[in-house]
Amino acid sequence: MTEALSNVIAVEKVTSWISERAEISGPLTFTLIAGGRSNMTFAVSDGDQPRFVLRRPPTGPLLPSAHDMAREHRLMHALRNSDVPVPDMVGLCQDEKVNGRDFYVMAYVDGIVVRDVEIASTMDIDARETMSASLIDTLAALHRVDIDEVGLGDLAKRTGYIERQVKRWSGQWESARTRDLPLVDAVALELIRSMPEPNPTTIAHGDYRLSNCMVDANGSVIAVLDWELCTLGEPMADLGGLLGYWHDPQDKDPDGDAESTGLPGFLNQDDLASRYAAIMDSEIESITYYRAFAQWRLACIGEGVYARYLAGQQGEQNEDIDLDRMRDSVGERAERAAELLNMI
Repeated sequence: MTEALSNVIAVEKVTSWISERAEISGPLTFTLIAGGRSNMTFAVSDGDQPRFVLRRPPTGPLLPSAHDMAREHRLMHALRNSDVPVPDMVGLCQDEKVNGRDFYVMAYVDGIVVRDVEIASTMDIDARETMSASLIDTLAALHRVDIDEVGLGDLAKRTGYIERQVKRWSGQWESARTRDLPLVDAVALELIRSMPEPNPTTIAHGDYRLSNCMVDANGSVIAVLDWELCTLGEPMADLGGLLGYWHDPQDKDPDGDAESTGLPGFLNQDDLASRYAAIMDSEIESITYYRAFAQWRLACIGEGVYARYLAGQQGEQNEDIDLDRMRDSVGERAERAAELLNMI
């Protein structure tokens, strides 16, 4: 482990904590998993193969209500017997004497995270089509979970989702902003003004996308990951968010999920939305609004991530980060949101 990583993992204390909850066969090693731009995720091994995954907040000052490890752990633990595939939980640690900040540990799932076009290119066309369908089927399964039956009825308010989200992300935009972008504020006002009638409240993942799911070699989703933004709210916001990351011919410079899903075999946005509507037996006329909401929210999130990278608070990354591109994408997402809302 490098010196930078040793500053975020107290190896001896964390090893002792894990050994009290799971059988281990030797000293543990912790490897930062590339790709995370918010909470820090480590593969934990006691030999040649990973056994566990550890999640903890980034270093440095944290935005209010962000990086709630207990919330993530609670969500996945609650869904363990549902039709939504999640990793088995090992435990949650909220004792700062162990590692300085909360963390949780879950079982390692052996699968594929399609986080870039290179990985997507290794999968055949049939697997890409299966992935597309499985993503929608899994999202629908999440939205059909009985909130009270799984013990999540008190997770959040069941009304006022968009108002709460706009207030939250506007506040975090103000806390993290590195420059003036008046369009971000203008879109926030328009989202409130043109808000459609809400759908029945469901569990809302909050960041549901291809690269936040793990699939098998055939493309079927075997684990839904990264629950840090999960709440009770509007199911169409999840669908709009998924489409916001999907390939769009209007993208100026697609990357990540958008670049990957432009490959042959992946369903297009209309097909994804139609499949969801058929499974849920619901109308999706308001999807354009929720696509706009997703783009605006991603602009706010992107500014926070950009600000943390500038401040050196993201820990060691095994990837090249183009900060100029990250900065520009914030404005581009705000513009896309405004276009979808017919503001420009």
